[in-house]
Amino acid sequence: MSGNNLMRAIQMYDFYLYELNLYLDTHPTDTNALALFRKYDDARKSAYETYTAKYGPITAKDFTDGNCFNWVDEPWPWERSAN
Repeated sequence: MSGNNLMRAIQMYDFYLYELNLYLDTHPTDTNALALFRKYDDARKSAYETYTAKYGPITAKDFTDGNCFNWVDEPWPWERSAN
């Protein structure tokens, strides 16, 4: 999957999770919605991990080297060379 497709998938999952979060705030016992929340949360984590492993950090908190703040070493997510 390309960087653009992975980023879109992450954004899509973020949207789903946000909307499900709002719904679950008012319907906390809806087991179907909770199952969907868990499903999309797992899918988002997988897409996020795949993206950061292939293309570098998405946010500053994703920097990987414990000895150096390498956030600025890779192309930024919105730069074409990152995707």
